[in-house]
Amino acid sequence: MATSVATKGGALEASAPGRPTWLQGLIVILSYALLIAFALAMILPFIYSIINSFKLPPEIASHPERLIPAEFTLRNYKLLTQGAAAVPLWTFNSAIVAAVIMAGHIAFDSLAGYALARLNFPGRGLIFLAILGTMMIPGIVLIIPRFIVLKQLGWLGTYQGLMVPGLADAFGIFLMKQFFEAIPGEIEEAAKIDGASRFEMFWRIVMPMAGPALAALAIFGFQGSWNDLIGPLIVVANNRQLWTLPLGLALLKGGAVGSTLDWGLFLAGSLLTTLPMAFVFLFFQRYFIEGVSYSGLKG
Repeated sequence: MATSVATKGGALEASAPGRPTWLQGLIVILSYALLIAFALAMILPFIYSIINSFKLPPEIASHPERLIPAEFTLRNYKLLTQGAAAVPLWTFNSAIVAAVIMAGHIAFDSLAGYALARLNFPGRGLIFLAILGTMMIPGIVLIIPRFIVLKQLGWLGTYQGLMVPGLADAFGIFLMKQFFEAIPGEIEEAAKIDGASRFEMFWRIVMPMAGPALAALAIFGFQGSWNDLIGPLIVVANNRQLWTLPLGLALLKGGAVGSTLDWGLFLAGSLLTTLPMAFVFLFFQRYFIEGVSYSGLKG
């Protein structure tokens, strides 16, 4: 006989007939056990990376699985800041490039998204389809054309070569267009009656309402630039003064700081590279979820 249980919303939901209560409890326990095992499988490599970054190289080679170092040391982090690896300079370059690209995404993606969502002009749909089409092209395919263009402009080995190509992107335009289309047009019509210009409606009315989408856009832009390796590799590979953290970390992995790969140094560098983005994600994770959901509101 089927039984009824009250759901969170107050409605009654019939439990599966013929299924014993103990079996339902067992399914719940097994589900949680599977989720916990999956979570541990995802987080354990990160934990081991943190622990091994505080070990000396011989101990990492002989006992990488130990959760408690035999000799706790800050040697790897001292080498990163004081040795041949110019981590402070790499961090500064990464922060500058990521901040400029993030600001560019907020400005240019918002303007383009608003124009496609609100302005009627010939070819609007075709332009939007072309923008969406660029999202289907693998980034690796554009490396050679990008290199050729930057070389012809004389931007190889420069900050503008690092920043300008990433000031806008197709996903950001798509995200903002979808969000702006979800805002009722009556709000702007009321402002228009009061004498507001199109730019005033965009700046004073629409942009303040787009806070969550803008936050998500900023985070996506910062994260993409902070973790980018291929872009800096083709632009500033020959100018070490402009290297970013991912490019410098590749140097550590390649053993350029020493004759062999120093795993302690490499893991410490990886941790320092990961921490800023981990902090940003934990602090703004709500905006990640909301920002992705906005891309499917309308369209």
